[in-house]
Amino acid sequence: MSDSGPRLTVVDHPLVRDKVARVRDVNTKPDAFRRLIHELSLLAAYEALHDLPTVASTVQTPLTTTEAHMLVDPAPAVVGVLRAGLSMVEAVLQLLPEAMVGHIGLYRDHDTLTPVEYLVKLPTNIEAREVLVVDPMLATGGSIVHALDVLKRAGASKIRLLSLFGAPEGVAAVHTAHPDVPITLAALDTHLNDFGYIMPGIGDAGDRLYGTK
Repeated sequence: MSDSGPRLTVVDHPLVRDKVARVRDVNTKPDAFRRLIHELSLLAAYEALHDLPTVASTVQTPLTTTEAHMLVDPAPAVVGVLRAGLSMVEAVLQLLPEAMVGHIGLYRDHDTLTPVEYLVKLPTNIEAREVLVVDPMLATGGSIVHALDVLKRAGASKIRLLSLFGAPEGVAAVHTAHPDVPITLAALDTHLNDFGYIMPGIGDAGDRLYGTK
């Protein structure tokens, strides 16, 4: 793990670096790409969730009772930003099988680079839950900022963001609009190109995940 500034963590681990390199490779086919995104999501989510609150408890082992710590109720929520965020939700559910799942459907207008909302489905009692927002790419930050706006209007206040590849411009946009939301990345890239794509990046994550254009 490396701390790259206020409220930003970039996961620094040999397994992460290796999978980042393989995901970047233009020759990686969709099936391998999906597997790698899943594995990266598992590794990065472990770090993003490192400070989930727990409550002291007592459990009965086969031999005796012992003190233990368990996640607080209600269960956390994982909210995927569609469509590419779906690829990360299942990985997070391996770590948090009791988590509730929400979806925020957005697409980026290729002319204005602004987000267009088409779906919002959030778990009940969202205001009481720890919420992990997942989206593989944090580029301009417009879609993520919009998703965080939606969550806060719904009452969520304990929110954290997990993206895999981020640009400084996107990180700055989130920090400006939502300075209370911590960000975890697998890789912090150098900049955005004139079309709003992360450089060196991985191209369009959704297209590479699902074999579309």
